[in-house]
Amino acid sequence: MDASTINKEEVARFAAMAEEWWDPKGKFKPLHKFNPTRLAYIRNQILSHFELDGSKNQPLKKLTILDIGCGGGLLCEPMTRLGAKITGVDASEKNIAIAKSHAMTSNLKINYKATTSEELVKKTARYDVVLNMEVVEHVDNVPLYLKSCAQLVKPGGIMIISTLNRTAKSFALAIVGAEYILNWLPKGTHSYNKFLTPNELISMLRRNDMQLKDKTGVSFSPLKNQWRLSRDMDVNYMLVMEKQALLAQ
Repeated sequence: MDASTINKEEVARFAAMAEEWWDPKGKFKPLHKFNPTRLAYIRNQILSHFELDGSKNQPLKKLTILDIGCGGGLLCEPMTRLGAKITGVDASEKNIAIAKSHAMTSNLKINYKATTSEELVKKTARYDVVLNMEVVEHVDNVPLYLKSCAQLVKPGGIMIISTLNRTAKSFALAIVGAEYILNWLPKGTHSYNKFLTPNELISMLRRNDMQLKDKTGVSFSPLKNQWRLSRDMDVNYMLVMEKQALLAQ
């Protein structure tokens, strides 16, 4: 039997909230508030890496992008509008059904699949960009998961990852504060022992032919009621990892 990265409890937890993916005031309200900041970072990193002209109407037109753990499609839809050819995958069939329905309503062509990264590796498709946003802290068998994600990146392509650091500060803010005091997230959304430090994540990906290209922290400002990029990586952080290009024979 093939190894799996699926954590059935985590899949069920998010599937139970699937109907609220596109409700900016619902259970995914924190993600809607976070989305503009991560979208801007993703867009800028892709434009920079592939030396694309951001002033064009659809600057990502020639790129293939895979969004792993796409949920209801909060990243897939804006990336499609930027011109990229998007594949969105999620272990929850319910999430995929919601994503397909919303894309149809929005008149957007997005290739959604209810599958996992390790299953996709068995196919021949590889992608210019792999988005791995707020997923790694919810899977089982992290080394297998990251290996399969890295295999899905074309040589010379990039993976962009967003997750939570394993620090006392992240426990206090992301779990105690966000889940139990502010009620931003349902209780039990995160497990502290599944958080990874940036060095742990970078180390595992380096073993899979990927090198760090950029890193940033992401912090929430209560006064401005918004997220912003930050030097502080103690809680939320994002990494850009580049797949090593094949050497000429």
